[in-house]
Amino acid sequence: MKHHTPDTIRAPFARYSHGVEVPPGNRLMFCSGQLSITIDDEIPESAEAQTELCFANISEILRSAGMQLSDIVRINAFVTDRAHLPGYMKVRDRLFGDPAPASTLMIVSGFAREVFKVEIEVIAAAAQG
Repeated sequence: MKHHTPDTIRAPFARYSHGVEVPPGNRLMFCSGQLSITIDDEIPESAEAQTELCFANISEILRSAGMQLSDIVRINAFVTDRAHLPGYMKVRDRLFGDPAPASTLMIVSGFAREVFKVEIEVIAAAAQG
């Protein structure tokens, strides 16, 4: 993958790339938005714990295709309040080094259940094979 963060525009506000180029011949995985719910229907309270679980669920989806978190090229994340940004960003920054995937973070009014604070969807790319 080739990460694009040209010095002719303002640097990203946080740890993400402005763009990620996927070369021809790569497999793509589009993951639906993942909410922070366990297989036993448990939902953590804090935004940080919810973010951990969202990425853990995403990791399992990617693993089913022979991929891993490092194959993520794009993250779309949604939180229900600005107060949840630090918890989300702490986990994201720990999981993704440099160069980081392209990323968008939005504040939304809510999800299917009021208890959810974070939802994350990703696109991943990996070599054929």
